[in-house]
Amino acid sequence: MKKRLVVANWKMNFNIAQASVFMHRLEKLVAAKANTEVIICPSFIALQPLHKDINHKKFKLGAQNMHYADHGTFTGEVSGQMLNGLAEYVIVGHSERRYQFNEHDITIARKLAAAVRHGITPILCVGDKLGDRQEGMAKTAVNDQLTTDLGLLTAAEIGRIVIAYEPVWAISGGDGQGTNASPQDAELMIKLILESIAELYGKTVASKIKLLYGGSVNTHNSKSLLKIEDLDGFLVGGESLNYQHFAQVIKDTQEFLIGQPKNK
Repeated sequence: MKKRLVVANWKMNFNIAQASVFMHRLEKLVAAKANTEVIICPSFIALQPLHKDINHKKFKLGAQNMHYADHGTFTGEVSGQMLNGLAEYVIVGHSERRYQFNEHDITIARKLAAAVRHGITPILCVGDKLGDRQEGMAKTAVNDQLTTDLGLLTAAEIGRIVIAYEPVWAISGGDGQGTNASPQDAELMIKLILESIAELYGKTVASKIKLLYGGSVNTHNSKSLLKIEDLDGFLVGGESLNYQHFAQVIKDTQEFLIGQPKNK
């Protein structure tokens, strides 16, 4: 049985003191469970303090972004070499990086390769925009992202990464209004991702990848989304900024696995 993942993407929120207080409050509400891994992705400045402060039996740390180079004249950037030892995971290709910072798929491919090179597990985000969906091009958009983004990795390396499907039209602040995707919408795209990976790299590789859903996940829809076949957890944005709500999403995930084990 695959371990479930619940990933908090704090985006540009919380200073160091706020991050510390949040984690102390969250820790009181969350129990460590072998079936679920909770990953916190704070800002770069909070990674080091949290690394020293958090309960590593309950929480893992991830970065929200990284550069593909190990060092160089890249003012303001952070490399995988710098993150090694602080972050076990890194989010790559988030829709905000793609569309607000104009990151292209070849750049994302280089970041994935750099993360793997430094022993950091990448969480690759792929997803369709509102226009893609309206024009019937959602599947093509996601498939094209996958094909280029994974192009610099070997099949063995791809089997160890995490892929998060995040429909941009279902993300608050994206080109949508935070409209919840239905479980049917999400399941369709999760299956497409698996089929694309299987076609490109084989069914064995596809079976090893952890697949997450990210798109306005909250306490009202987490239980229904957990019923999606082949889903291995969530990438949580806005709801991860409320420690009580985020703790509930974690508990829902842990309890669902206990009650309804999935054979993968």
